[in-house]
Amino acid sequence: MKCRHCQTELTLSLIDLATSPPSNAYLSQKMLRAPEKYFPLHVLVCTECWLVQTEDYAGADELFSSDYAYFSSFSTTWLKHAEQYIERMVARFGLNGNSHIVEIAANDGYLLQYAKARGIPCLGIEPTTSTADAARAKGIEIIEKFFGVELGQKLAEQGRQADLIAANNVLAHVPDINDFVGGFVALLKPEGVSTFEFPHLLCLMAEKQFDTIYHEHYSYLSLTAVKRIFEHNGLNVFDVEELPTHGGSLRVYAQHKDTGMRETSLNVARILNREAVAGMTNAAFYADFQDKANQVKNDFLAFLIEAKRKGKTVVGYGAAAKGNTLMNYAGVRSDLISYVVDRNPAKQNKFLPGCRIPIVVEEQLTQSKPDYVVILPWNLRTEVMEQLAYIREWGGQFVTAVPSLQIG
Repeated sequence: MKCRHCQTELTLSLIDLATSPPSNAYLSQKMLRAPEKYFPLHVLVCTECWLVQTEDYAGADELFSSDYAYFSSFSTTWLKHAEQYIERMVARFGLNGNSHIVEIAANDGYLLQYAKARGIPCLGIEPTTSTADAARAKGIEIIEKFFGVELGQKLAEQGRQADLIAANNVLAHVPDINDFVGGFVALLKPEGVSTFEFPHLLCLMAEKQFDTIYHEHYSYLSLTAVKRIFEHNGLNVFDVEELPTHGGSLRVYAQHKDTGMRETSLNVARILNREAVAGMTNAAFYADFQDKANQVKNDFLAFLIEAKRKGKTVVGYGAAAKGNTLMNYAGVRSDLISYVVDRNPAKQNKFLPGCRIPIVVEEQLTQSKPDYVVILPWNLRTEVMEQLAYIREWGGQFVTAVPSLQIG
């Protein structure tokens, strides 16, 4: 396989998680009687541009289907993050009713609803029907297509260029990263701004977040790689912020390389230097990640087996894609985790892909009173522990597996 950015032959392996079904391909009762489609889940590192990427097996159309079940608005933490983002962008860039905001991967309108409430014209690009319909129900205009140069140019020709383009947690999800970034160049006004949020590869490595690796994520991103990709396609990175979301993320600010007028912040050099000091441009940095992931998996599995031997009941919370990676790699089935609770109606009464553990409503917790609740979306640990604090009434405890096993 060749690098999806620079076409260098890929030879350095980061981690091999064997095979896994698409992490958001939840199963109905009827589908349990049919075979599932599994794909190899192997991640490689480009030693030229240092883009970390999955081996190509599954196409975007197989991963982002019309009944895609990830809805951003079910996390109150993420809604607050989105509202604060709009507030900050309005203040920093002087956006108003004469501006135009476009969000790529608008999902269910979780972010653009706050722009709309301020009277700022906005447009969402979202390829999945289920979430696009939810955004339209909020009164947000949605174009139901995958984004790239062709769509960016078409919108620009229609006079719909953007003052601000937001791209939260989507840069990692695109198979053709050059075409995707080129679309921003086409759609952005000459002095407009694009922001990109994505989990920081440096945090993924340091915190052993191997469960964030799944088929929807084609790339795992450092500022070093992103800056190079952007410059190659006509964008200039002028600022970057560190965020606590998703276990540690970056928000990268970009402008046209030829017409952008904003000065480059010292933050850019600071984070690039930190990545260099950590060794992210050396093959040795990536050498032992497989062993670290295996230790997390083995510790989690040992806990589940010991709880089973003691007659304890273990359930999960949050039918998240990262949880599906962990459970499938560890070989966990419903004998070890009885069910998983999720607030999203689109997931309830379905089954996790691969491990086929049932997804139930929250009321099931008070009925069965489990001894342990494993928080699968560990990045929402604080929010979930507050929401489910009542499990303490019967002596229930919370568990997270990443970066190391925590019980309490």
